[in-house]
Amino acid sequence: MDIIGSITDQFKLNRWQVENTVNLIDEGNTIPFIARYRKEAHGTLDDQTLREISERLTYLRNLDKRREEITASITEQEKMTDELAVAIDKAATLAELEDIYRPYKPKRKTRASVAKEKGLEPLAKAIMEQKNGVDPAALAPEYIDPEKGVETVEDALSGASDIIAEDISDNADIRRKLRNLFMKLGVITAKKAKDEDSVYANYYEFSERAEKLAGHKILAIDRGEREGFLKVSVVFEREKAMDIIAKTVITGSNKCADFVIAAGEDAYDRLIFPSVERELRSTLTERAATAAIKVFAQNLKPLLMAPPVKNKVAIGLDPGYRTGCKVACVDETGRVLDTGVIYVTHSEKQKQDAKVFIKQLIAKHNVDIISIGNGTASKETEMFAAELIKEIPQKVSYMVVSEAGASVYSASKLAAEEFPQFDVSLRSAVSIARRLQDPLAELVKIEPKAIGVGQYQHDMPKKELEEALDGVVEDCVNSVGADLNTASPSLLSRIAGINGTIAKNIVLYREENGAFSSRAELKKVPKLGPKAFEQCAGFLRVAESKNVLDNTGVHPESYDIAKNLLMLCGYDLKDVKAGNIPELHERIEKLGISEIAKRLETGEPTLLDIEKELSKPGRDPRDELPPPLLRSDVLEMKDLKPGMDIKGTVRNVIDFGAFVDIGVHQDGLVHISQITDKYIKHPSEALSVGDVVTVRVMEVDLQKKRIALTMKGVPQEG
Repeated sequence: MDIIGSITDQFKLNRWQVENTVNLIDEGNTIPFIARYRKEAHGTLDDQTLREISERLTYLRNLDKRREEITASITEQEKMTDELAVAIDKAATLAELEDIYRPYKPKRKTRASVAKEKGLEPLAKAIMEQKNGVDPAALAPEYIDPEKGVETVEDALSGASDIIAEDISDNADIRRKLRNLFMKLGVITAKKAKDEDSVYANYYEFSERAEKLAGHKILAIDRGEREGFLKVSVVFEREKAMDIIAKTVITGSNKCADFVIAAGEDAYDRLIFPSVERELRSTLTERAATAAIKVFAQNLKPLLMAPPVKNKVAIGLDPGYRTGCKVACVDETGRVLDTGVIYVTHSEKQKQDAKVFIKQLIAKHNVDIISIGNGTASKETEMFAAELIKEIPQKVSYMVVSEAGASVYSASKLAAEEFPQFDVSLRSAVSIARRLQDPLAELVKIEPKAIGVGQYQHDMPKKELEEALDGVVEDCVNSVGADLNTASPSLLSRIAGINGTIAKNIVLYREENGAFSSRAELKKVPKLGPKAFEQCAGFLRVAESKNVLDNTGVHPESYDIAKNLLMLCGYDLKDVKAGNIPELHERIEKLGISEIAKRLETGEPTLLDIEKELSKPGRDPRDELPPPLLRSDVLEMKDLKPGMDIKGTVRNVIDFGAFVDIGVHQDGLVHISQITDKYIKHPSEALSVGDVVTVRVMEVDLQKKRIALTMKGVPQEG
């Protein structure tokens, strides 16, 4: 198989782009490194496209490996023909390959294999010839053999029928046609399995064509079936299936043909339908899971890349009823200054005591901001914070942050190592405070699937979900970079080329030898070899280095190019450190980008990246994003009235819409039909997690705690 050609066609790229990308992957380079520092080789493809190429490459190589295994197996059985070899060679999917291999695959004991052991295969073949004037009943007597268990004509014909049925079931052409037809015309039906209300009530009398069934419905039906609330089946017109079987295997109009048709009906009912039904359900689930994983990944990226609230002292509040609200105060760098427990939902006296405690913390540590987890008792805690802010002279804001995964982190070995002196709940309060200061640095400590921005994530195939989300985390961390002297092992282990062991060695080296003074010093870290250095160096920042380039995204391999570029434009590294190169871009354009690239023997994309880094050393791409929405007042759900316009933050984007936090504890839903006047296939085309939007209240259901919102006709800022 021409793997390069197949990927080239699929992604609509030039062959050289795919060849170079595959070579770079095979050489052991990471996707972030390839995306950032080998742009000329692959034609500036983004990290997402590079990952998809890598995944497709793995699939096609596995397909070729399976092709070889099947070829070897059939050849060993001495059943390989030229026609079969061509079919195997042309198979474009694993399903097609397995269909071809089905008749030759070693089987467990079946009715057909038992019949073959009884010597009835020649009878089956004779009937399949469907000669005119031949009666199967007349062929059967010579195969009667009581010693083999064939005592009558009926026994012989029954065995022959079993053999023919299995042959029909194993026919790759029939399987392919029926699989396609099931997907196109099959109907998925669901009925209630028990007489009780549940979240699956919408599916108690449900039917929809398979090809039109939305992913979130498939996943809901699957879960409802697993939990015993639904009975699910596939409905398909039997006549259409039998028509395909007849057109494939019937060659005449006689008694043998009638016998084959009867065997075909048995094949369809007993073997083909249950198998294709399972395949259809599996395909639908796989397709829905792939789409859901994609949505999860799309939601995770903006959450990780949320702009940090820098240089602010923060109080983290982890709300709770019975056990109280845990408090952690952290400084601008995330270092814990103070902790405590307050009770804001108990008596009025305890609430007043809580206010006194928080006011003291604010005054003592010059607190700028309060971060509130969105879990149990979040609403009461938010109202408490809003009241308190009105009573103090200091300018303090608050924000409700997602605490998804905070409990997972708090109980982890990592949290125990980081905060051995605190109990689990106080660690959670620290995490909530830090999530506002630097979401990326804090969230990398948590297993991505525990962050909870998707739908049915716990039903996803574990390996595929982890790979997709780990890829997103890796891309985000490397696009921001990490401070070599302050980054945690969790953050460092997400940098290209650095695994968990090397990350721990970097921190250990830092503890034993003091802060790194340059990127080059990384080479002294145990187990960090030349390849790892090449992959990671450009993504690590050393603000303390004498060489300002060590605090940029310029890779060490390009330092000479950067220095020569500066010299050509009349600057040097001192000007970069002082931030005194305002006309760099203009001077480069005046000299000509392509001309400079030739003189410096580099590519234009690399040259432009270097220019961007020199213009703003230590830049953080998150700083260019809109800041998070901070609040100082709070609304209650009963305050909402249809027609009200409110600012909110998008918390989750799913197949049928987006949930928006409008400051009333209960997120409102903007249905996909209410996002924009333009047609969109998926809400993610218009919205991302973390977007600050203005929404209009359409409907409020206090009893069911549902808020319907719209963005249609609502002016948006920016």
